[in-house]
Amino acid sequence: MDSARGNVSAASPVAWQPRVSPWLIAASVVLATFMQVLDVTVVMVALPHIAGSMAATNTEATWTLTSYLVANGIVVPLSGWLALRFGRKRLIMACTALFVVSSMVCGLAPNLTVLVLARIFQGAGSGAMVPAAQAVLLESFPLAKRGMAMAAFGLVVVLAPIIGPTLGGWLTDAYTWRWAFYINVPVGLLALVLMARYLEDPPWIRRERAGQLDGMGLAFLILWIGALQVVLDKGQDADWFASRWITALTAVSVAGAIAFVVRELRAGQPMVDLRVFADRNFGAGTLALAVLSWVMLATGAMLPQFLQMLMGYTAELSGWASSPRGLGVLLATPLAGTLISRVDARKLAAFGFCLMAVSNYMFGNISLEIGMGNIVWANVIQGFGMGFIFAPLTTLAMATLRNEQMGNASGLFNLVRNVAGGIGISATTTFIVRSAQRHQVFLVAHLTPYDAAYQQRMARMRAALGSLVGGPQADARAYAALYRVVLQQAHLSAYVDAWRWLALGALLALPALAVMRRVLGRGGLRGPIE
Repeated sequence: MDSARGNVSAASPVAWQPRVSPWLIAASVVLATFMQVLDVTVVMVALPHIAGSMAATNTEATWTLTSYLVANGIVVPLSGWLALRFGRKRLIMACTALFVVSSMVCGLAPNLTVLVLARIFQGAGSGAMVPAAQAVLLESFPLAKRGMAMAAFGLVVVLAPIIGPTLGGWLTDAYTWRWAFYINVPVGLLALVLMARYLEDPPWIRRERAGQLDGMGLAFLILWIGALQVVLDKGQDADWFASRWITALTAVSVAGAIAFVVRELRAGQPMVDLRVFADRNFGAGTLALAVLSWVMLATGAMLPQFLQMLMGYTAELSGWASSPRGLGVLLATPLAGTLISRVDARKLAAFGFCLMAVSNYMFGNISLEIGMGNIVWANVIQGFGMGFIFAPLTTLAMATLRNEQMGNASGLFNLVRNVAGGIGISATTTFIVRSAQRHQVFLVAHLTPYDAAYQQRMARMRAALGSLVGGPQADARAYAALYRVVLQQAHLSAYVDAWRWLALGALLALPALAVMRRVLGRGGLRGPIE
């Protein structure tokens, strides 16, 4: 490479190639990853049906989701240590088997207690699957081909949450909510067969030995992630810091996070090596990933609520209106994976974030008179942008790390993705509720006898209703109808505000991309240069 461009030597990878085609390995781990990522959103749609069939409240039913997320969040950062302790092949196969068995128990659960316990084991099994699968792909493919490998992985991680609500709604309506869990069984068994046949541990996994498990670090991790997930899941229902127990759990989470970081930085054999964040590409890439997770998951959670609450769409119709995001991902991901070896990956990711900003700005200009076409095009553009982000961003973030660091880094990368997504959904949901209240106060201030538009509207409504229900009832119903309009417009304005802020938020990833080192060599991805 041209030394005038500031050559920076990459960590030399271990000369190792798997015995079979890397694409066979990719097929096995991607299938398991798809099953795990899909399951989260499939179950979300089934929660009301679970509550009804088990004589539970909706709040009690959400513990099936909270318990899963807590167990998942605790295991994710442990995936690197577990891979060294048991071997990556054994780990991912054991996790897949645990996930399949737990899915079957969830489907057969006779009551909510059994279901929640099964979901804890299911979450624990899924926690190491995604980081381990990502590490397997990064290790199995040479650097020049990692772009396409990450494109395949990104297609699964991004596409599965998009099609999950539609599939979950169809399974629940056509059959029963239990099929949201049963569907994992054949998929997981097929993945296990493929992994048993094609997976193998690289020499650095076989050579390295995990140190003693840091029990104190694990305890701090459980306090941090467990308390955080409960706060994010229950905070809005409990009115956040107006609730003493939410405030207490937040303090526990913050204290646990600080203690965990201090412990892992000072420990001789840390359970999670946080020093990997000192790598410029990985640290900046993780920050950009947090922005992506926040914007992507917040938008995905907002749109079905908007369509069903304000536009009157059914759950199935809102799923179909949201699904074109998947079309955009399908179109963009293979293209991005091909272009990585020819175009600066930072530019590809920046293009994707700009498209996400454009799509959210399009959502921020909607009204209650729009047609489905407006929703579809904005979703396609957003999906196209997402397809241009994940593979280039992951390739950039991991390219300057040693192969021995991949497992630990993948765990941290996915931990940040999960935490940022959870915070994004909770923060955006809270913003919409509070913003709707502010807009309602503003709109109600105009409902006075001194406002000509208000008087004209009330007069027309009284006249229309008077012929149907009589004079005395006409006034009450006119006020009720007008109040519904106020609530509708207040919530519309809140959603518009949120989408415009998310459009701005998507652009916050651009400075992180700018400080990353370019990773490009002649004929493909080979090593980092400034």
